[in-house]
Amino acid sequence: MAGDSYRVNLEDVFEGPMDLLVHLIKKNEVDIYDIPVATITDQYLQYIEWMKALNIDLAGEFLVMAATLTQLKSRMLLPVHEGEEEEDPRLEIARPLIEYLQMKSAAESLSARYVLGEDTFVRRPTDEKMLALPQEETIRVGLFELIDAFQNIFKNLSATQRVDLTADRISVKDRIAQIVDILEDRGSVTFNELFDPAADKGQIVVTFLALLEMVKIGLIRVVQHVATGIIRLFYL
Repeated sequence: MAGDSYRVNLEDVFEGPMDLLVHLIKKNEVDIYDIPVATITDQYLQYIEWMKALNIDLAGEFLVMAATLTQLKSRMLLPVHEGEEEEDPRLEIARPLIEYLQMKSAAESLSARYVLGEDTFVRRPTDEKMLALPQEETIRVGLFELIDAFQNIFKNLSATQRVDLTADRISVKDRIAQIVDILEDRGSVTFNELFDPAADKGQIVVTFLALLEMVKIGLIRVVQHVATGIIRLFYL
């Protein structure tokens, strides 16, 4: 669809606004009860702008959270009069975050339990590509980690290149086909290897949108090595 504006709908595939907040808190290495609201709000809004620029459809909850953070940021700027006892406004964010993390942890624990009879008859993987999937020292990669990696690549491009996030010299569909060919041949590839240093910004964006689409339809698994931070894609 060269020349057209490609949109990616990631609803029910990637994380929501709470996950973005958790990502920012971890990234900034701050206490969940001592959130630097101004910093987190500004960074949250930057992620929103990146997703909009990439034509990623945003659920309404992202915009509601953006409004909540902006209002909280304004409240934090108001002076506190001596003698007044007021609850820390940041608890409005901290409390639901704690509850969300508790529910997410419980859900992950339940999903990890064996289902009765599930492994009575186990089909052992014979595909070498599946056997090569990392089992240790890796974590699953989400949307915001991918955006971080994409931003690093984007920033390394020549500053003289014109920013055109809708340039489509090759369609997302065609780029998916190219990436599938690479993965069928190699089994896995690092995130950075898919981005040619000589490519222009439009081609970089198309590659990124292709990767998001491939995650959505279950063509690839994306993991990050804990020690090195390298993101690797596996063809499923």
